Parts: sequence; C-alpha cells; structure tokens
Amino acid sequence: MHILFIGDVIGKPGREVLTAELPALRENLKLDFVIVNGENLAGGFGVTRNIANEMFALGVDCITTGNHWLDQREILTFIGDEDRVLRPCNLPPGTPGRGANLFQAKNGAHVLVINPLGRVFMEPQDDPFAAVERELAACPLGEGADAVVVDMHAEATSEKMAMGHFCDGRASLVVGSHSHVPTADAQILPGGTAYQTDAGACADYDSVIGMEKFEPVQRFTRKIPGGRFSPATGPATLCGVFVETAANGFAERIEPVRVGGRLKQTMPAV
Repeated sequence: MHILFIGDVIGKPGREVLTAELPALRENLKLDFVIVNGENLAGGFGVTRNIANEMFALGVDCITTGNHWLDQREILTFIGDEDRVLRPCNLPPGTPGRGANLFQAKNGAHVLVINPLGRVFMEPQDDPFAAVERELAACPLGEGADAVVVDMHAEATSEKMAMGHFCDGRASLVVGSHSHVPTADAQILPGGTAYQTDAGACADYDSVIGMEKFEPVQRFTRKIPGGRFSPATGPATLCGVFVETAANGFAERIEPVRVGGRLKQTMPAV
C-alpha cells in the first residue's frame, strides 16, 4: 500500500500548493491513502466545514488536527458526524468528535489513523501513550487494520521519538506534526514501523514556521505582542512523508516529499 502523510497546511498558501500538487502526487506515487494535518487550514488557525470539503474534493481521505483543532468554533457543528476529521485522541471524555478512525483506502484495505496530542511544552491533556495503547489494542495491525498511521502532534522531539518506539512493531507509520519544519530522520524502526519526527508544513518557508516574519520576530526581540500571527503569503512548499507498506502492514520504505516553493525538492520514484 502507498500512503502519503502531508504536514500542517498553513492557510491559503498551503491550500494552494496542495491544490496544485496533490493530483500529480496521487498519480505519480500511485497513492492508496492520503492524510493531511489540517489544524492550520483556515487562516493558520483551525478548520472550517467548507475548507474540509475542499480537501476531500482534492482526494484527501483523512484530516488530522492538534492543539488548534478548536480555533474555529464552527468545527463543533460538524465534527460529530464527519468522521474524516479527527481531533486529538487524548482529550477529556465527552469531547465531541473522535481521535481515531478506521478508513477504507482506495485499494480496499483498512487504514487506522490515530491522532494523539503531546503534553511536553504544551497544555497538558490526558496521557497520549495510554490513549494510543487503547486504540492499538482495539484494532491491531494485521487483524483489524491493514495499516496503522499515528500522527503525533507534539512540540518535543523526544516525546515524538518515544511514541515512535512505543508503537514500533504495532504501526505502519508514526509521524510527527506541529513543528512545521521537516526533519531529516526518516527511517524504519527495528520492529518495522516507519518514523519521521516531523513531516514539515505546507507553507511559505520565507517565514517563521509559516507565519509572516515581522510579528514573531518582534515578540522574540521586544517581548511585546503587536498583533495576530498571519500566514506568510509567498510560494509554499508541500512537505510530507511517503510510506510503502508490505502485505503485513509494516513499512518497506519511507521517503520525504517536498515539492514547490523554496525548499530543496525531493520526490520518491515509484
């Protein structure tokens, strides 16, 4: 199976590069399943129903989120019955929506997607490791699911790496999101799980993690907020992770994907 995970899509520039590049990626990489982290889709903060539908029309199969999942309160009007949009799986009981779901891929295989939220340097939530353990136990790789993907939305690289090893041998891919910068550690762990600490973002990289430079720089240098963050509007780079799995659901191959914009381009050959 061929799976593409696309990192945090930052506002309109991120949506535009996704619109421009995803159709060709689907064809050239022979993709069976596409996941997009969409917590920054709407102006850099949250996701709306209309934008989610735009993503699905492009061929996105699942939208994961993170700590900004509730920034657009509109999400509460549709996340309860739109099971293609996930919110973090380790939020308190009774939170609307779901943090994991089993999907049917284009090739008929079943893909479990789990969306934990880290706790280090972030607002603490329930234990993400315990939440992931529950989902893996309920739908094991090779039994309930043909592939398992974990989007570990977290600040600390150590917490993301720990989740990778925690899931090794039980997931097809553990990939980090939230940092908005693609890491150079794509690998297959000893138990057969593909791993990358952060997929990066779909954003203009002449920026501070996808946002216009002035306001973040002012906050760092003067410690005085001057306004809201807004997405940088230059040409964006689509950043993601491509994984090929074997019949047993474990990874045979993991490669980064970067197309468009300023970053060095890299595209797997299929």
